[in-house]
Amino acid sequence: MTQLPIEQMKMIQKELMRFMMKYKFALQEVETKIKILQEEFQLLHDYNPIEHTKSRLKSPESIMKKLMRKGGARSLADIKNSIKDIAGIRITCSFISDIYRISDMLQGQNDLNILAVKDYIKNPKPNGYKSLHILAEVPVFMSDHEESMCVEIQIRTIAMDFWASLEHKIFYKYNETVPDRLIADLKKAADTAFELDTTMEQLHNEMEEIKMAHQADAKEEFQLLIDNEKFRIPENLLKLVSKIE
Repeated sequence: MTQLPIEQMKMIQKELMRFMMKYKFALQEVETKIKILQEEFQLLHDYNPIEHTKSRLKSPESIMKKLMRKGGARSLADIKNSIKDIAGIRITCSFISDIYRISDMLQGQNDLNILAVKDYIKNPKPNGYKSLHILAEVPVFMSDHEESMCVEIQIRTIAMDFWASLEHKIFYKYNETVPDRLIADLKKAADTAFELDTTMEQLHNEMEEIKMAHQADAKEEFQLLIDNEKFRIPENLLKLVSKIE
């Protein structure tokens, strides 16, 4: 292997760092959007559809391995065009309906350019994998230019996430050569997890109906709750807002 001059190595390192930073900033943009949606939903509906999120950047080694499988690349621009999941974020929800609710809210944002949506819930993979994948371009503002960077957003329930994690561990242990019996059992487990999701969603909907009925019967003083601080709403302000069309 030919050793490059130190100055050239420094330039390469700087370019790679700048390349990866743009994906990092794109992730931060999406994370901020999700946090805003969480807080807004909690304040307006007293309910948070997002259990937790997890983001990651592919390592340079992982990028190279994927490039080799795709036939290689000649430049950083080729890498950007070829690999769309360098930046990834996973959103875990309690219920299936939450998945589509979050998906609709994200797709409705004007500064997100939606490249593709893959619904593996309505159309599961043969092994039973279920999740909703969104490829979105996010504008990143650097010191000298603006650039759109791709982020892969995966949205799934807790049960789907547990199954996917277990499936990954099994394939990793067997170096991707898994006995047919285990593949069949994994598919059954995926079906069972989906049945659990369906049952829990039904229970959730029934509890929401009971909650709404109780709220309709209760005499409630209207208040605003912001950052855990309660604010009484003056009667004149209620009248003013009620007149706004």
